[in-house]
Amino acid sequence: MRLHLIDGTYELFRAHYSKRPGFKGPDGQDLKATVGVASSLLALLHEEAEAVTHIAVAFDNPIRSFRNDLFAGYKTEEGVDPALLAQFDAVEEATRALGVTVWSMDRFEADDALATGAARFRQDVAQVRIMTPDKDLGQCLDGDRVVQVDRAQGRVIDAATLRTVRGVAPAQIPDLLALIGDDADGIPGIPGIGAKTAAALLDAFGRLEQIPDDPRSWPSAIRGAERLARVLAEQRDNALLYRKLATLVSDVPLPEQLADLRFQGVPRQQFEAWCDALGVRTLKARPARWAET
Repeated sequence: MRLHLIDGTYELFRAHYSKRPGFKGPDGQDLKATVGVASSLLALLHEEAEAVTHIAVAFDNPIRSFRNDLFAGYKTEEGVDPALLAQFDAVEEATRALGVTVWSMDRFEADDALATGAARFRQDVAQVRIMTPDKDLGQCLDGDRVVQVDRAQGRVIDAATLRTVRGVAPAQIPDLLALIGDDADGIPGIPGIGAKTAAALLDAFGRLEQIPDDPRSWPSAIRGAERLARVLAEQRDNALLYRKLATLVSDVPLPEQLADLRFQGVPRQQFEAWCDALGVRTLKARPARWAET
């Protein structure tokens, strides 16, 4: 038994900017991303290798969250294509039409819902598969019990792989992002500290607050240690804030129990009505697992 947790916002953006043909609804609204997500979910639900038994999809709706109250530079909807923003409700409707649980986040973020699902249910299933390449979610990994799946690259990332690729343990991901920044979330990081330097510091000292101000205590392989130590000392409070921003909430009050996430098949009447309303003829015959009526 597996639990698939999908980053719906990532899938929406990916579908919007993909090379797939455009699609407009009966009223002329651009629905390329919405139809793309529905198509992608249908493929996942019927993929034998994934063997979906339990599933939930989390969406940011809207993009802003409590983190915007903590830091003015945190990500917002600014610069996002209006045609994409206009589909945030439509894609949730499409996902529900497939018989899949939707976690619609406003105060929290979709990533927080995914982190909560992984933390709450990881002992109840053989594996939690978090379907996104987003490096934030690396902090949720637990051996090979909780893994990330990058569908586009066909890659599975477990805790050991994360250590090899990033040079840190899952619990250190927020510290890593605090140091190197995360452009996708608007976290600037500490100037001059790159991924290799950050990983070396965290490997040596564990956590952000344990990195000494004295560069003579730093690993000898770090270049420019004196300058970087000075910058980090000056911006340590900022770094601690950045870590807070990068730390996912794992106790979002989601109402569902694991049984509520079981995929029972696509509800024929609901899905066909959604297809007819949007004129999505190509998807209507795609489901192979229909819910029993």
